[in-house]
This record gives sequence, C-alpha cells and structure tokens, in this order.
Amino acid sequence: MAQPRILLEGLLIGESVRWHDGLAWFCHWGTGEITTLDARGRSAIVARVPVALPFSIDWLPDGRLLAVAGPERLLLRDDGGLVGDGDGDLDTWATHADLSGLTHASLNELVVDAQGRAYVNGIGFDMMAGEPPGPGFIALVDVDGRVTRVAEGLAFPNGMAITADGGTLLVAESYGHRLTAFAIAPDGTLGPPRIWADLGEGTPDGICLDAEGAAWYADVPSRRCVRVREGGEVLELVPLDRGAFSCMLGGPTGRTLLIAAADWGGVAGMGGGPTGQLLSVEVPVAHAGRP
Repeated sequence: MAQPRILLEGLLIGESVRWHDGLAWFCHWGTGEITTLDARGRSAIVARVPVALPFSIDWLPDGRLLAVAGPERLLLRDDGGLVGDGDGDLDTWATHADLSGLTHASLNELVVDAQGRAYVNGIGFDMMAGEPPGPGFIALVDVDGRVTRVAEGLAFPNGMAITADGGTLLVAESYGHRLTAFAIAPDGTLGPPRIWADLGEGTPDGICLDAEGAAWYADVPSRRCVRVREGGEVLELVPLDRGAFSCMLGGPTGRTLLIAAADWGGVAGMGGGPTGQLLSVEVPVAHAGRP
C-alpha cells in the first residue's frame, strides 16, 4: 500500500473525520473549530463549537449539522446560520438534545442513522479530572428529541458506525480492545452486544465501514490504521509515525482513507505542540454505511 500523503499539518488534534458534500470535514480539538478541506487542498473553518474537546459531528438526513459538545453533555444543531461563517457559541447553536441527566462525565462520539436518530456515547468517567475508568454507555436521541440509554457497560466507547443496511451499530471499545456490534431494532433501540472483532492489543478509536463489510479503525498507541473483517482477521495495515485518532473513507470514489493523526502524550500532554496532521491514502474498497 502507498505511503499516506499529508494534506494538512500544524494541527493540535484532528478528530471525527467525515466526508460530506465533496469535502473532508474534521473536528479540530483544542481549538473548537470544525474545518473542511476541498479537492484543491484549500482548508476553511466553517463553524466553531464552544468547547475545546471532545466534540464530534454528523448530519441529519435533511442536511443539518449536529455536533456533540462533550463536557456540556449537549447535542447541538446548526439550523442554517453557522456553517460557512466560522462562528458559533452556545447561544447560536440550537440544542438538539440535553444529555446532562445521563452522566456527570463528557460525551464522546456520534453517528446518525437514515431516519435521523442520533446515537451518542459517553465514556462514563471524567478522564480529564483523573477519575478511574468506569463503564460507558450509548444513548439514543430519537427524532422527537427523546433521550434513552440503549447500551451499558462499555469499556471506553469511541468511534461508531452503522452498516449500509441500517441493521447493525458497531462501536469501538478502546479499553476493551475490540469492536462490538448491536442489532438495531425498528424503534432504534439496541439488542444485546456481541464481539464483532477481538483486536488483541489493538486500541480502536475512530472507525468506518467499507463495501465488503470490513471495518477500518484508527489506533493511537499503535500508531496505525487497520482494516479488519468480522472475527478480527487483519486485511490491511497503514503504519504511521504518530497516533491515529480517526479515519474515514471518502473522496470521489469512496476509496480515499482520510486519517487524523497526532502525537499523544496522555491527558497531561494535551498542551503539547501542534503535531496533528490530516493524511490520505488510497485503498482498494470503497466506503459503505454511516457516517
């Protein structure tokens, strides 16, 4: 496989990489910025979320942008006035859902299904305050705004993806070193968990799915992105010189793997220098599913 190409550098930490409307999108942790990159390599700050980190993005079926404001435990919505102007605060984003009653700790990742139901997870403990690890969860924000916890007991839930048929939610359990699957019921609730792939020493962060039913996962401590099939067989591996926080298939053919990578010194090293990069590498199989 070809060496990854640097698209952008000088970032703090890029996360929640997405491909939407012909652009690469990512959350710039540490700055609160949502940034896009076009095919000519031109980047733009299109909105700001009023939190340094963590935050994650995805879109409703009607095109409105959702953003998780992690520490505030809010799911925010842009009703058309933010994207493109580079501005945004808690007064200008609409509150799509308030999840503060579910947890005292930060929310983390987000994925939206074809009906507009949002799945938001939380790690279950205050990592930034040095709390010991606790069980994480997944919450469902229904189209009418109702919030329900639909999965419990996860070991640091991270990236999530929904299969192309809409029938399965896949979640990365970073501390569990596995990808875990849940059947999605017609009402959006989740069935019991099953181990989709035991990753051994792999520590999955962001994930995405491809048209052959395999998953790519970004791995911070192992400094790589890995493609695995259900059951855990490794199919492809992209080694990096820094930690991989997020990956997403996109580009004109869906075969461009976009990677957000940065050096990671732990919570104590969050104030380090701008080592973040957005990278790309061409891969054989195109994107499928959501996001």
